Amino acid sequence: MKKIFLVMAALLVALNACSHAPARSPADPKLHMEGERNLANLRAVTSGGTNAEAYFSWDGDRLVFQRQAPGENCDQIYTMKTDGSDLKRLSDGKGRTTCAFFLPAQDRVLYSREATCPAKPDASQGYVWPVDVDLQVVTVKTDGSDVLPLEAAAPRAYQAETTVCKDGSVVFTSDRDGDLELYRGKLDKNGTLGEIKRLTQAVGYDGGAFFSPDCKRIVWRAARPQPGAETAEYHRLLKLHLVRPSRLELWTASADGTHARQLTRLSAASFAPSFTPDGQHVIFSSNLREKSKFDLYTIRVDGTRLERVTYSGDTAGGFNGFPMFSPDGRTLAFSSTRLAGNGENNVLLADWVETPDRVITDLDESAADRLVAAAARLSLPEMEGRGVGSAGLAKAEAYVAERMKGLGLRPYRSESYLHAAEM
Repeated sequence: MKKIFLVMAALLVALNACSHAPARSPADPKLHMEGERNLANLRAVTSGGTNAEAYFSWDGDRLVFQRQAPGENCDQIYTMKTDGSDLKRLSDGKGRTTCAFFLPAQDRVLYSREATCPAKPDASQGYVWPVDVDLQVVTVKTDGSDVLPLEAAAPRAYQAETTVCKDGSVVFTSDRDGDLELYRGKLDKNGTLGEIKRLTQAVGYDGGAFFSPDCKRIVWRAARPQPGAETAEYHRLLKLHLVRPSRLELWTASADGTHARQLTRLSAASFAPSFTPDGQHVIFSSNLREKSKFDLYTIRVDGTRLERVTYSGDTAGGFNGFPMFSPDGRTLAFSSTRLAGNGENNVLLADWVETPDRVITDLDESAADRLVAAAARLSLPEMEGRGVGSAGLAKAEAYVAERMKGLGLRPYRSESYLHAAEM
């Protein structure tokens, strides 16, 4: 990622005479937590209420986000400049809204809405998310006027978690076919969505998809219930228009849904993934350390190099989520409860600092990192050797035995293995 940031920095210097930097709110040192080496100059750009899912305009000058201000009954859609000024409400305040995003021309914003504020999910079902079939995607001008449906003759179904790429591609989640799947469409010249195709087929929840910067790939969160009781429970909740997001893994695929591959195996609730500007990493939120605490992480698109970004999840009830980079890659926006102390969730911005990759070990939390570290260890010169009893083979065998013991497994030995080792 370093090259792209150096190139961007050089361009900014060269164009300084004919451009201006976006307005910026002052940094607050109290927001920075020990260990957050990728974040500098943290500043809060909202105050009061709950504020989340803040996504940049294509020129990086504004944010669109959902907010429940004091006195409002449920989330509404707002925009503001990146210093928190010029706050405007785009939705009408009458019902629930969510999942806003700028269209490529920046003259309109899309979001999902329903006519009323829904009741909270039945607490007897545990922690669940509502899947409201009345949520429909609309677009509005940047002053909130001229409300139009995104999709002509859209079915009555859950339609949300919608994001856009610069080429006019749109990806969203819907249960229009009976399961929570990803769909992709294309904006026409009038800003209406057409050419809609289903991208996912597996049983389970697929949602929160984002495009890579070149629009060629997507990353999303998915819950894949095991056959039997888990699948039955998933279908039971879906009939109640609910989904339980207790275990979410990240997946990537080509933008047409082909070449799907599981990116994480963390056995946690990992969500809100988006690509870094170079397209080589994904940044996301997860509670992999403790169920009620969420932090930001990055991971390479090959599933290695899991890196922790934020640490305020170490505080009681800490939450950091919905990360997104500015188009120039210099700024990270995310939502956080840090230092709020009163249930507030605010939008923060931070300057992104490139740092060297940490050394991965075979004790890391990521299975992919453990495998890479183990392979590197076994490929060391001192591990090489030929024939039973050679020093190198003995060291390699001892290392494998140690790792297997650490996993509660017994090393496998057989006469065929010994015969092969002698050759």
